This record gives sequence, structure tokens and C-alpha cells, in this order.
Amino acid sequence: MARKKKKVPKNKWSLVLVVTMAFALLTFCKAILPESAPTNQVPTTTEHFIDIIGPKAKVVADQYDLYPSVMIAQSILESDSGQSVLSQAPHFNFFGIKGEYNGQSASFETWEDDGQGNPYTIMANFRSYGSMENSLSDYAMFLQKDLYLGVRRSQTLSYQDATAALTGTYATDTSYGHKLNDLIARYQLTRFD
Repeated sequence: MARKKKKVPKNKWSLVLVVTMAFALLTFCKAILPESAPTNQVPTTTEHFIDIIGPKAKVVADQYDLYPSVMIAQSILESDSGQSVLSQAPHFNFFGIKGEYNGQSASFETWEDDGQGNPYTIMANFRSYGSMENSLSDYAMFLQKDLYLGVRRSQTLSYQDATAALTGTYATDTSYGHKLNDLIARYQLTRFD
């Protein structure tokens, strides 16, 4: 006696087809999309900016005998938490370093301080890096000059010594160190030290 084939309802095959297509689409998307947030995205808050730059800054600062907390605070202050045009693609200059990097620069208006607390603006060329990593590394190498000896961990007792050493050397702003100290305290940046 021949067995009768059970007829599979059409809607069951439709369900199998939909599930198979969804799985294929999910697999495809996972293969082409990055697993973590790209470093060229514009942060939405200072905390978000710290989440992006903090771990990378710690690695570089530790390699170059610098305080990660100071490095992060400077990047917050100099780049307006990654919101400034200079800090975004394609420039990624988070530290306001003037000049050229591998022949690349960008011209922007910037505030200066005459040393007496009187601000004024000038046009200046700033280094254009192409990536956050290049910006962090170049900043750390920039601070290896003898002028910045007082910024290094091995030459200081605390991050406050380092921020004091940056005032009047790295920046013309006479309250630069105080601003950095405030950022370090407000966002608990010593957790990176």
C-alpha cells in the first residue's frame, strides 16, 4: 500500500522562506558593518567623547611618560569635546597643534592670549592628521621637546604639576592649567592615570 504524502501548507513554506532570508540578511549585515563605533564619528557629549578618546589616549600617554588625564583634558578643551571643525574628519586635530603634519595643514581663525589675559584672534595653519591615532601620537611626540619636560610623569609629583607646566608654554591662555584641572576633576579623568 502506497503512503500518502502529507501536504505541507503554503504558509509554512512562506515562514521558512522569511526566516531563511532574515538569517541571510543578518549574516550579510554583520559581515559588512564594523563591530565597534568608528573613531571618525562626531561625539554627542563630553562623556561620549571621553569614551571614544580615553582608552586610546591612555595607551599613547603611557608609552610617552605623560598623564592620560591631562592628555584627555587637553583634547576636551582644545577640540570642544570633538565638536570643533578642526577635530573632525579629515583633520582630527584634537590638540590645536599649529603647523603641518606630513605636509598637511588647515587654516583656521584661533583665539590667543597676550599673556596679560587679553584675548585676540589670528589666522593660523594647524596640523591635519587624517586619523585620531595620528593626532594622539603626534601630540605625545610634540611634548617630548625639552620645553615640556615638566609635563612628564617622571618629572612631576601630580597631574597638577603637569597642567601648571603647560600654562604659558603649550597655550598662551593664562588660566589654561586651571581649566585643565577643572576638566580632570569634573569628569574624573584620573581614572585613566
